[in-house]
Amino acid sequence: MNVCPKCHRPLEDDGEIYVCCANLELSWRCTSCGKVSEGFAFPYGMCPHCKGKLEILERGRIEDSKGMEAIRAAFEIELGGHAFYKRASKESKDPALQELFGRFAEMEQEHMQTLSRRYHADLPKPAEDFQIDRAAIFAGVDRKPEDPANLFRIAIAFEERAVAFFSEQGEKTPEGSVERGLYQELAAEEREHVALLTTEYARWKSGKSGLL
Repeated sequence: MNVCPKCHRPLEDDGEIYVCCANLELSWRCTSCGKVSEGFAFPYGMCPHCKGKLEILERGRIEDSKGMEAIRAAFEIELGGHAFYKRASKESKDPALQELFGRFAEMEQEHMQTLSRRYHADLPKPAEDFQIDRAAIFAGVDRKPEDPANLFRIAIAFEERAVAFFSEQGEKTPEGSVERGLYQELAAEEREHVALLTTEYARWKSGKSGLL
């Protein structure tokens, strides 16, 4: 059987060797942290986030109810995060925070576009009338308008709750099921957000410019 010399997947047996994926962007899932990454290849086949082993993720459209429930929950959380960062950028009196939270809002929008492509789901419309108090309640953090650092604490707690939610939901699903894999992937995405926000918060407190 002939296989593609790049992705090593079987080729149609027509007697010729050819590259089936010269311009293809592949999806990979880390066997350690569950994070999904898009790209044709990564250095040494390692996850760019935890250096775990990557495996090609081959999955069609998610159509069963349990899988769709996981994807819907992911978009609900991403929409909440996007609305929060957009509102925080408008309400903050600190120019540095205005810019930083504006970039976070863009990051969430890009992430929703990635989820839309990855899971073949329609991109939902962001909320325009979001109130920061809603995020504070969800995150379990007191709302302190006079404290700019409070916006960071709300954002970090918001993302940490998302990690906990996806992790707990994943534990309720059968081992090896599609929905368990989805929840692991989504939890890994939110852990990345927590790490980024924590780093940005530390840099902001020390007076350094943000990495974004």
